[in-house]
Amino acid sequence: MVKQTYLHDKHVALGAKMVDFAGWHMPVQYTSIIEEHKNVRENIGLFDVSHMGEVFVVGKDSVEFLNKIVPQDISKLTDGKAVYCQLPNRQGGLIDDLIIYKLKDQTYLVICNASRVDEDINWMSINQKGYDVHLDNQSHNLSLIAVQGPKAIDLMRKLGYSEDQESFTIIESNLLNIPMYISRTGYTGEDGFELLVINEYAEYLWDKLLEEGKEFNTMPIGLGARDTLRLEAALPLYGNDLDEQTTPIEAGLSWSVPKDKVEEYNGKKVIMEQVENGTTKKLIGIKMLDKSIARHEYEVYYNGEKVGIVTSGGVSPMLNANIAMAYVKNIKEICAGAVVQVMIREKLHDAEVVKRPFVAKRNKVKKEK
Repeated sequence: MVKQTYLHDKHVALGAKMVDFAGWHMPVQYTSIIEEHKNVRENIGLFDVSHMGEVFVVGKDSVEFLNKIVPQDISKLTDGKAVYCQLPNRQGGLIDDLIIYKLKDQTYLVICNASRVDEDINWMSINQKGYDVHLDNQSHNLSLIAVQGPKAIDLMRKLGYSEDQESFTIIESNLLNIPMYISRTGYTGEDGFELLVINEYAEYLWDKLLEEGKEFNTMPIGLGARDTLRLEAALPLYGNDLDEQTTPIEAGLSWSVPKDKVEEYNGKKVIMEQVENGTTKKLIGIKMLDKSIARHEYEVYYNGEKVGIVTSGGVSPMLNANIAMAYVKNIKEICAGAVVQVMIREKLHDAEVVKRPFVAKRNKVKKEK
């Protein structure tokens, strides 16, 4: 039996088309993917992301433990700050990618991908030996609602939110008399918030956000538009762009791997060797030069030679073009402006290598001065 979020019946009542995703019965779209996508870019989109995992890491060795399992230097996080990072295996391949929030001293919140919660907790448990730390998986007791788009701040202000909160931070709040964590994060490339509440408040909060958000053209958004939005922003998806055979350096995530971290962590030797000497493959962005669509696992060619494979591909509603990300051989000739080919139904189709993200991200928000 597939799992359901606490908001499942709300999606059905709104007429959503439901699909199985990572073991969950989730809305893929309510109206059309393109309409929902554009509404997030222009107004506000409401996402049920309660299928994601929430694991609290608590204890006097929490910093040392987290520093053992991720490349980021967790000791540098101050209260209320968040960091994007990966969970590597001992070979540097990625078990998952995560967001880690420091709630207070000795207490951290780890957000896991829905399809990887069990694997993540298993790996954390294996690495827990010798550390005074407690892993508290609250995934099934909590609901997570994302409010995304350029008008997200307007809706939050209308509901009584008065904080001056910058990107990648989290606060404990009482919005609408509901105790919750409010983080200024998301997976769309737009400004926005993610609201973490215990399940019993989820339906009321969802309804209130839709009702009060009408004046800002707030729409519920399904997984279809969530995927096209993150693709335009060139945000990786675990299982497509990231896996246990790919390191963060190969995935173009070297910006999230400190070069000066002293502590040892799983896969550090491989990862640092790649930082020093480069990789044999790299992740690129491409834009199709015709109307064809490059899909996951389609082959990529350069000068008649197979050089890689598409990881994520689809339509860009904002560019009115078809875009994709792909792993290819790490050769200098395959760079921005170069033309590669994608094999689609036994025919090669031209595509231009372009810089990522495909659409400028607008999710960096600083505190007001």
